[in-house]
Amino acid sequence: MTRFKMKVNLHWLLFVLFIPLSSVLCFSELSFITEPSDVTALPKGPAILDCQAHGQPPVTIKWLKNGHRLAESEHMQFLPNGSLYIPKIKDTKEESDEGFYQCLSQNKYGAILSQRSRLTIARISEFVLHPVPMVVTEGSVARFSCAVTSSPRAIITWEFNQRTLPLQTDRITVLSNGVLQIYNVQLGDAGLYRCVATNIGSRLKSKEGKLTVNQGPNPRQRPRIIAQPQNITVSVHQTVVLECVATGNPWPIISWSRADSKPIDVYNAKVLGNGNLVITDVSSKHSGIYLCRATTPGTRNYTIAAANVTVLVPPSIVERPESQTRPRAGTARFMCQADGVPPPRISWLKNGEEVHLNGRIKMYNSKLVITQIIPEDDAIYQCMAENEQGSVLSLARLIVVMSEDRPSAPRNIHAETISSSAILLAWERPLYNADKVIAYSIHYMKAEGLNNEEYQVVIGNDTTSYIIDDLEPARNYSFYIVAYMPMGASRMSDQVSQHTLEDVPLRTPELTLTSHSLTDIQVSWQPLPAKVSRGRVSAYRLSYRTAADNTVTSVEVPQNSTEYLLEGLQPDTIYLLRMAAATRVGWCEPSAWTSHRTPKTSSNKVPSAPILQLEPLNCTSIVARWQNSLESVAVQGYRLCYHEEGQPEQPSIQLQAQTYTYTISGLDPRRKYHVKIMALSQAGDGYQTDQTVSTPGCVSARDQLAAAPPPPDHVTVLANSSSAVSLRWRCPAFPSGKAISYTVRCTPVGTHNASDVRYLQTTKQSVLLQNLHPNTRYEFVVRLHVDQMSSSWSSVVYHQTLPAAPSQPPAGVRVTLIEDDTALVSWREPTEPNVLVTHYTIMYASQRAWMAGRWQIMRREGTHTMALLEKLEPGNVYLVKISASNQVGDGPFSNIVELALKRGNTHRSKNPRHSDSFLDTTVFSDGLYHIDQRSMTGIIVGVSIALACIVMCALILISKGRPRKSCGHKVITVGPGEGPHAGLSLPNERHKENVEALIPMISDHLDPKGGSNMVINSSGQVGRTNQSTWLLFKKEIRNSSESDVERRASLYEAGKTVLRYEEHLGSAPLPPLSREMIYGPLHSESSHTSEGSQETGDSGQYSNEESNEEMSNSSTPHSSRPESFGSADGTTVTRLKQSFGVENEEKLSHHLCHCCTSECSHPDLHAS
Repeated sequence: MTRFKMKVNLHWLLFVLFIPLSSVLCFSELSFITEPSDVTALPKGPAILDCQAHGQPPVTIKWLKNGHRLAESEHMQFLPNGSLYIPKIKDTKEESDEGFYQCLSQNKYGAILSQRSRLTIARISEFVLHPVPMVVTEGSVARFSCAVTSSPRAIITWEFNQRTLPLQTDRITVLSNGVLQIYNVQLGDAGLYRCVATNIGSRLKSKEGKLTVNQGPNPRQRPRIIAQPQNITVSVHQTVVLECVATGNPWPIISWSRADSKPIDVYNAKVLGNGNLVITDVSSKHSGIYLCRATTPGTRNYTIAAANVTVLVPPSIVERPESQTRPRAGTARFMCQADGVPPPRISWLKNGEEVHLNGRIKMYNSKLVITQIIPEDDAIYQCMAENEQGSVLSLARLIVVMSEDRPSAPRNIHAETISSSAILLAWERPLYNADKVIAYSIHYMKAEGLNNEEYQVVIGNDTTSYIIDDLEPARNYSFYIVAYMPMGASRMSDQVSQHTLEDVPLRTPELTLTSHSLTDIQVSWQPLPAKVSRGRVSAYRLSYRTAADNTVTSVEVPQNSTEYLLEGLQPDTIYLLRMAAATRVGWCEPSAWTSHRTPKTSSNKVPSAPILQLEPLNCTSIVARWQNSLESVAVQGYRLCYHEEGQPEQPSIQLQAQTYTYTISGLDPRRKYHVKIMALSQAGDGYQTDQTVSTPGCVSARDQLAAAPPPPDHVTVLANSSSAVSLRWRCPAFPSGKAISYTVRCTPVGTHNASDVRYLQTTKQSVLLQNLHPNTRYEFVVRLHVDQMSSSWSSVVYHQTLPAAPSQPPAGVRVTLIEDDTALVSWREPTEPNVLVTHYTIMYASQRAWMAGRWQIMRREGTHTMALLEKLEPGNVYLVKISASNQVGDGPFSNIVELALKRGNTHRSKNPRHSDSFLDTTVFSDGLYHIDQRSMTGIIVGVSIALACIVMCALILISKGRPRKSCGHKVITVGPGEGPHAGLSLPNERHKENVEALIPMISDHLDPKGGSNMVINSSGQVGRTNQSTWLLFKKEIRNSSESDVERRASLYEAGKTVLRYEEHLGSAPLPPLSREMIYGPLHSESSHTSEGSQETGDSGQYSNEESNEEMSNSSTPHSSRPESFGSADGTTVTRLKQSFGVENEEKLSHHLCHCCTSECSHPDLHAS
């Protein structure tokens, strides 16, 4: 029963918690399916404005006209789907339905307002421009124009002598802007012309204009534009007509271009008539200055006319506000950014009405900030951007989470000043529910001024103090704190105010220097703003000296002064001046030296110093304005020069006497510039005025709402070497007269290390990337920078660097003696990354041969790291070194490794080694060969198991064994004392004979069960096999088979065990070699190609298939036996049979085969 109650209580708890959560999760934001759009209607005609909204029902829709609610009536009918129907449009002076309409949709969560739509009544006003009479010469150009105000835009047609003007001839061009052009005028073109304007509302005719055509000579003349293009402002998707009519003899050629050198849009632009440019469906990219050029054919005589095209763009939201869930007493921030031409104005709506700003709700630029949230703030907020082209809205909802047991406000707030930029804030925990507090939020803002932005810092609940260290010096700040719990927040604490300490001024005032006489300099300056002074300025210090003397004279000026006159100076002398400012804390760093030359001695009166005013126009331009003092001296011009502080002066600029303003452009942001100007007269140069000014910082791309430039295109990569590539790209087409730079990013594909990513800056459209890794795949991207704006990254281009020759030798070179005259050489790949090795070169020689400079050379494929050195002479010391190579080149050789061979008795005869030999004696091997303690332990265990198996086999043979007749034989020698890697070919002269090396892999012990995959000899564990077979090193395939007797004779050696398989006649053939299944059938002829090397067996990956080609070729009548084997005559066969004692031990061999191999169902095994 108790458990049942706990379950019921748990279900109720989950239900109670889900109720407020479900209201959030199930919230369906109001949204418009259809918003009203602009409508043009006829007077007394009907009109419908569509509006459909979607949201959690019930949803109600109301209408507003020019911002005021509309009441439903017979004249204004609200349709069931939310649309507005006006059955009869009113258009009178007393009442008109023309205006702006919006629909307001509302449900229980809030309300949203639609975009603004305009209802226009169709009409045509009187003509504002009528055709005027004109007289032209035959063969010249006639032009008529008319203009009318209409809504919607009227279509203009022309009549000639009160009949429709025929347009079949190419001589007549009618433009949509109301212009008629007649080229190569004929006598028959004389008459009366008028234009007709038509729209859906009415039709109107203009007055007539008479064209008179006279006959006369047509002398040669330069080109002249008689109707030049006009500046025009249009909305997007409209058509622009730029007229250009030129005359001349010969007839001039008209061409169009853009002043910013961008190409003209060939898809939307066309030339109409003899030179009129028409652009349809215009967009913002078509804005700019267009140049019409009329050129006399075959000459350089031309004339140019220009016109500016401005395309108005309706607003669009580029950063939308996001819905938020905030606890009571929390803070919500809604971001909104919009773009358009002209720049749109942004405002905020709450449930369809304008937000009322107060101390809690503030708007910073376009950001809406709501602090100390209360339940009434739960609403739908809309960001509305509007300009003359329309409006657009984006919505977000603020959900306020309530909590009944929220903590009380933090107590006893205390603020203490630490420095000029830091204040320590301390408080006590809330009196109630302090244990539920998870964080504190500190809010602060400047106490002086209006509309100051509030800042917020969130800290954990483990402290009750915090240092705010990003404050301005000598400022008063107000603070309050809010305690947060998981589902709510406390009320705001009491506010406290505290001021920061003063600091030394950030910089000195900017000086203006003028001379009113030959021996004085008037120094003036503006007071420092509070943000720069960082306190109350207590004094100024003015220092000066001549350019030729280092003696500095200083004068302290009172704090309230803004000018000082230096007197008693020398004429025609350059003086250097600088200033420093101080607060109670101390003096700031003095400014840089500013130069000023006192006037020259002159008997004539020269102009006085102009009164100069400098004003930053933007972050890269300064506007200079000046005026002369009232005097009788005639000014013939002005000389202006400027330079950045600390930089040499620029060449002076000569200006006309009537010029009183000049714009200095191309400057750097946040720099101080010195500007000098003097008036020029016939008597000489006037007195000079010097002034300094600082350019402001550029507004960020986000604030100025400018579209980011497009990324570079046509990025191509060309590999120069294994460590360098050339990267090229093309600058995209966009309007910019400013410097452009690029950033190139180079990243290895798949890297997770940030240090591998490289960035390069350049102003060119190509770059050489060096120090790259060879044989590595990289990805390359480029981005563009202009005027503190950056484009997105270009499309990714992948490219792999060329391989490089190995720069390091093989590592871990080891030489191990495995027989008296055979050694195993093993190594590891070079340690450098991404280097492809195609082959290795092994050079070895005895000390005596090395002294004589005779090295023996062997090559191995790059996939193998092991080789055998054979026919070594005992008692010698051998030197071995290895290098890695690829198709690019050879790498360095490794350090020489020495191998000392002891003198001693060798085997009476070596196993003949048959292999596929290359002309360069190439063998393939890999891995390392060594015996450690673990291997020795394995050997001992394996030997013990093998002995036990042999005893069991002997018992079974004695009790059950029977001999079987054999039809075929296969012999494998197992020699005592042979190493596991023996079996390399013995090089002979010209390598004409094929050699096969049969490796004795089992020395003394054999697993009699036939199921073991362990191969063991006296030296230890060598490898594993998948079947109970023996391992073979091979080099080449035998050309033909030998008879069974010949094979046994050639493979016999005293002291070795010979195992022979016997096959019954008619038995199934043995399965094909695994090597045959992988590489295909074995060929009879030896291969000297690189493919043949794949069939060799000394690669360290030992074959686990038994060689059966001797059996398959046993019927072949001739043999390809090497010379070293000798001839297989009858005597040898007889001696071999006697030594084997085959018939006497048939029974034993049968049982050995029966017990030791799983393949012995057909063959019998005989051993001697």
